[in-house]
Order: sequence, then C-alpha cells, then structure tokens
Amino acid sequence: MHGNRTPRTTRRAVLTAALGGLAVTALPAKAASAASTLTNGAFENGTSGWSTYGTATASYAEAGGHTGASRLSHWSASAYKVETYQYLTGLTNGTYTLTAWVRSSGGQKSAYLALKSGSAEQRTDLPPTPNGRWLRLVTSVTVTDGACTVRLYSDANAGNWANFDDITLTRGSTSLPIKGADVSSLKKNEDFGGVYRDSSGATADALAVLKSAGMNYARLRVWVDPADGYCDKARTLAVAKRVKARGMKLLVDFHYSDTWTDPGAQTIPSAWANHSYAQLKTDVYAHTYDVLNALKSQGTTADMVQIGNELNGGMLWPAGSTSNWAQLAGLLSAGAQAAKAVSSKTLVALHLANGGDNALYRTWFDNAVSRDVPFDVIGLSFYGYWHGALSDLQANMDDLAARYAKPLYVAETAYPFRLDSDDDWENVIDLPSELVGGYPASEAGQAAWFRDIQSVVEAVPSGRGLGVFWWDATWTAVKGNGWDPTDPSTGNAWENQVLFDYDGVPTEAMSGFTHR
Repeated sequence: MHGNRTPRTTRRAVLTAALGGLAVTALPAKAASAASTLTNGAFENGTSGWSTYGTATASYAEAGGHTGASRLSHWSASAYKVETYQYLTGLTNGTYTLTAWVRSSGGQKSAYLALKSGSAEQRTDLPPTPNGRWLRLVTSVTVTDGACTVRLYSDANAGNWANFDDITLTRGSTSLPIKGADVSSLKKNEDFGGVYRDSSGATADALAVLKSAGMNYARLRVWVDPADGYCDKARTLAVAKRVKARGMKLLVDFHYSDTWTDPGAQTIPSAWANHSYAQLKTDVYAHTYDVLNALKSQGTTADMVQIGNELNGGMLWPAGSTSNWAQLAGLLSAGAQAAKAVSSKTLVALHLANGGDNALYRTWFDNAVSRDVPFDVIGLSFYGYWHGALSDLQANMDDLAARYAKPLYVAETAYPFRLDSDDDWENVIDLPSELVGGYPASEAGQAAWFRDIQSVVEAVPSGRGLGVFWWDATWTAVKGNGWDPTDPSTGNAWENQVLFDYDGVPTEAMSGFTHR
C-alpha cells in the first residue's frame, strides 16, 4: 500500500503538487512505440517498456512488489488522471487475457485495468484493499487486427493510490457462466402483497426484471414440511416453471429440514425426527428424488442441486454431524445419488459457509473426498462483513480449484444499499461499524461489492470460477413474510440487502448481472 513511500516518491509528490496535478480528459488509442510481447510486467526494470499519459509524475515504479522487488504505483498529492500502457502489435488474432496483481486505496473516481483491441475493450475495476493485501484480476478481449493495448488507469482524488504488479498477457478468455440470484422468498412476498417495479417505476414481474438485467440462474431453497407451506415441493415446482419460462437455469438448494439450516442449525425434519441413521439415508434419497423427479416431469429439470446448505458442521444433526464423518458421507452420497438418478446432467454441489476459511474447506472436503462422496461443484457463502476480505476468498478458491480440480461458485453473497429498515424489525446489518472498508451502505457501494466479488471469482485459475448468486434478492419488506415461518408477526431483517429498493425499483447493483 502507498503508506510506505520512498523518498523518491515523496519528491514526486512535491513535484506533482507544484505542477497542479495536470488532468486529461482523453487518452491515446496507441502508444508512441509498439512491441510484439508484453515487457517488464513485474516492473523490475522501473517503467521500461511502458508509456505514460496524463499526470506523468503520478505513475512510477517503487519498492514493494507482489513477488519481486518492485511494483508500479499511481499516486499524487493532488487530483490526477494517469494511464500506464503498452501497445502490442504482431499478435495472432484470437482471445487474450490480461492478468494483474493489484492493490488500491479505493475512493478513486475510476481505477481499472483494461485490454483494448480496435473498438473492443474490456475493463476490470480495482477493488479497494484496505488490508493492503494483493488481489489477482483478469480481463480479456478478442484481438482482430493483430494489435492490442494493455491499460492501467487511474482517475483519482488527492492521495488515492493504486499498485500494479506481475502483469501478464496470455491466450484465452475469461467469463462467468453464472449470473445468479436466490429468489426463494419471491412467491410468499407476492402472495402477501409485495410489488416489484422496473427501472421506469412500472409494476413488473420480479423475474422478468431480473432476467432483463442479465440474470441467468435462479436458486430456490427446499424445505421438507415448512410451517407456513412456503419453500415446499409444490411451491418450488410453481416458481421453477416461471424461472424456466424466462430462459433461466435452476439451482435447487435442499436444506433437509423444515426451516433454515446453516452452520449453527441443521434440524432434522419433524417427520424424520425418530428415524435411525439407515432410515435417514432413505429419507434423504426419497425426498431428493421426489422433488427433482417432479421438476423433471413438468419439464423444469434442475441444472444444479445443492445437497445440503452451509454444511460446515454437517447435516441432520446429530446423525450427520462432522463428528461422525462416516454417517455424514452416507447421507451426502444418498442425496447425490438420487440427483443423478433423476438426471445425470444435473450438477451436484456441496456448499459451506465462511468462504474465506481455507482450513475449514480443506478439512471438510478432504474428509468428503476420502470417503468417496460424489460431487461436481463446490459452493461457498461469502459475506464480506462476516467472512473476511476478498483476498481471503481468492486464496481459498485458488487452493480449492487446484486441490480438488472442481469448479466453484459463490452460492450466497449480499451487501446493504442502506442501513435503515423498511419495517419495524432490526436489520442484520444496520451499523456503519459492520460495513466492509471501501464499500459504503449505498446503491453505489452495493453495486461495487457485486462487481468486485464477481471479478474475484472470474480470476479463479483454469476457468474454474463459475459465478455468483445474490442471496434472497427479492425479499423486500412485506408484512407477514418475516424471518420465522412459524410466526407471521416477525419482520424482515434483510430488505436493505436485496436488489429492489424500498419502492420496489431495481437498485444499481442489478447492473452487475451484465458482468461478462
């Protein structure tokens, strides 16, 4: 981070202040010179091979690299705009990926890395990294004229800084096939009078609004015998029809309970309460098969299935606790086998919370793999205000992708667009002290969080990052649809983290579904 400036950097700051922080409004399409390969991507030779446009004194190499001795920094004591770039020619046409390790103070008007070829350009914004830890970002473009420009750009306020290092350009492209949201509370909200609107304020179907924004995958939780009847088999089938009719894919999230399950609660359904372990295995298989086969029979086959929800400590406690991995493995396998019996094409996912905790994931999945639990995908919950920094998520996903050679996705995330409530119930996140550094509780802050977590998932090596699901994106505050399905008087503690504002209009974050 910029706090460790060298004396040379300080002299640059003084010079920049004296020059008044020259700003530019347009940057060149090409550098003054060109090469056929990216050079000095680690800045070990200063800025040799790189060109600068804008406030030239705000772009310089200094000590403190990601892997080597040096890095590129953007900084000035006064407001500045600067671009550090290389123009490459003689390339074979096709897709290319730019990779960079970055850090940032946050607070800039704009800070990104970009790859441009002709009129085509892809950018990835720099997330704020107040902890000073590096993040790897990627962006890709199709080269059609044998040339491209690598761009490192900052439009910043006085004192804002950005670091770049270990820049590489390789063949291939990056993308996120999943742009998803959990919409499990939608049906109950609608039945209790919830209203959704499009960006013009006109009343609209929430799924239509989400689809038009770019959402392509819906997640629905399934409870066995919920007290209020919602999220049961029948209502899951009804919403699945609407999801598929909109051309979206379907992820079914089995909780194997009558109510919420998470790391702190994995309550056996009341109908299974006195069953033996052997009976519970049969229950899991039968319930999973029954719901998925009914979906298939109505033409809405599940594309992916979670066998359990946030399984840190196992499922169906105490029988399926992680204190008895042999039994937990048997229960997980029963669910996975049922899913594949209905459709061999349905992906089976295993999902934990605390997505920044690599030790948890290694221990859990090593146990699952050693007991031959079948699965295709790893799901992670990652809420930045609970689970650590984006660098923790990246380190964990990188390790999991390499260790288990499986694709991964963020099964749950969210962030507030405001802190006050739209009902009389205290929100889960409602204090400034609970927020993630660099992300205000505003529509812009919520949108930045969605953008940046998708960028981290996109950067998982070997294309193993599938995408992100925003959790319960339609759970606006509606009387009668509170936290406790057994008590209609409870309120909603989540309405400030959904993707529709308090008037039912899409928040800025919904634009995140257009992520490449």
